[in-house]
Amino acid sequence: MSKLERRIVEAAEAALAQRRFVTAIDVLTGVRWLHARHVDTWRQGRAATLEELSAVDGAKMADAVAVLRRWALGKGLTAGESAYVSGGRDRGELRFLSTGDDSAFRIHWISPDMSEARRRQLAERQSKAPDLVAVESQQAWECAGCGGTGPYLIMENAGPHCLTCADMDHLVFLPAGDAALSRRAKKESGLAAVVVRFNSRRKRYERLGILVEEAALALAEERCLADEEVRLRRRERDRERRAGEDVEFQARMAGEIVRLFPGCPPERAEEISRHAGHRGSGRVGRTAAARVLDENAITLAVVASIRHLDTDYDRLLMSGVPRAEARDRIRADIDRVLGRWRAVGAGEP
Repeated sequence: MSKLERRIVEAAEAALAQRRFVTAIDVLTGVRWLHARHVDTWRQGRAATLEELSAVDGAKMADAVAVLRRWALGKGLTAGESAYVSGGRDRGELRFLSTGDDSAFRIHWISPDMSEARRRQLAERQSKAPDLVAVESQQAWECAGCGGTGPYLIMENAGPHCLTCADMDHLVFLPAGDAALSRRAKKESGLAAVVVRFNSRRKRYERLGILVEEAALALAEERCLADEEVRLRRRERDRERRAGEDVEFQARMAGEIVRLFPGCPPERAEEISRHAGHRGSGRVGRTAAARVLDENAITLAVVASIRHLDTDYDRLLMSGVPRAEARDRIRADIDRVLGRWRAVGAGEP
């Protein structure tokens, strides 16, 4: 098995362990040919194909999907087909490749251990059309319909349209923050869209709120006021449950760090797991691979800790050294610490 095939299999196994099914997108993002922001842009209908956003050409993407298929068949996984529909106003079918048949990319592979009820839920979710997506653009843009502009754009017929041209200017904006209110308003609204904005620092699209019909929002507000106390008690119980889950996961992660790096002091392993596994941080410890204690993901968390705490990396960045050059300069220092920590009985450097 080649190095690339191993990376593909590792990405597939991580997705399978977490969700009990695997898609081509899991693999393509897992091997870092695509990032989540690329997939978001494509799903919004702002790219003709996924290939044009990928770091490799369509032929290599197809090779990766072929490796996925061989691995899935060898594992006895069951094939199902996903409908990939644009979040744009036209709801067009999304394309993976610029040319050729891309049907293999639409297959998802399901674990034989998944219950029949869970399979039905998956089939319903995969076949359901995605939310309409309106983008708050941070750059000047022009409506393909009227030549004007506006606070939000929505894709239709491969071009950006203002809400007026998309027949959505009667909707009102509900900011994110109250999940119950948003859920109820969206359910009652005959037409709705999720509003997102690209966060250049985090390199991803983030949800700002939703556009809904005004009458639907008023009805949702009335219902939320009626059961506010019950929802507060439920949120407190959920918060306590999530805190317990985080403590358990971070403890398992610390144990895995010590297993992989027996020379790492236990208190340092705990510090790394708390930092990397903090909920909502977006750090490597919250990735799908880390959640199943993937060795590569755990190693990346350890390397990140060494980089910032045991080398001159932060000082180099503050002095104006480019990030790539700074990483080159401290690579030998990281390797030395990793070498000591991999040795049984080694102390903290």
